[in-house]
Amino acid sequence: MEIVINLKTYRQGDKVRQLVHAIERANERAIVCVQATDLYKVVKDTKLRVFAQHVDSFKAGRNTGYVIIDDIKAQGVRGSLLNHSEHKVPLKQIKETINLCRKNNLKIIACASSIAEVKDLIDLNPWAIAYEDHELISTGKSITQYDSESVQKFAKMLENTRIISLCGAGISSKEDILKAEELGCKGVLISSVIAKNGKVDILKWN
Repeated sequence: MEIVINLKTYRQGDKVRQLVHAIERANERAIVCVQATDLYKVVKDTKLRVFAQHVDSFKAGRNTGYVIIDDIKAQGVRGSLLNHSEHKVPLKQIKETINLCRKNNLKIIACASSIAEVKDLIDLNPWAIAYEDHELISTGKSITQYDSESVQKFAKMLENTRIISLCGAGISSKEDILKAEELGCKGVLISSVIAKNGKVDILKWN
């Protein structure tokens, strides 16, 4: 099971690194998705795989305020989240970004808020697709319980592909993680219970 933790912007600086250390002690195989300003120090300070929370398809040059692929690669980042419900991206831009990241040996976890969006993303062949019901995000109501039928349908859609199936939204316990696996997913995308509340013990599930 891939355990992906989106730290969002709940903590900054030393507090981010302290949380990452706690995550590493709990599960050394986890992936942490870190905001751009903390990427460099976190990469240098952990053995965990570090992903950016977003990346743009622009190349180096006259682009202000964007997170470019060249930059995250130079910092030792392994990949990026893309199209999270809190940072949606047009499908054309998702395609361009995935293709550019693939050329740079960077992995993309493409987020989908619906089964229809999952269908669009499968054709783009990202490293992973994270299916999240946006209405359940940060509610503590796990998608594995409140939308299990859709999770199972999503997992089956990826069965004959090499794309890793992740489910997210409200994942907040060991039981939720195990239920995701039972429903056919290859991993989970977790956020608030760890990023906001610091409950890393749920990662000690195996």
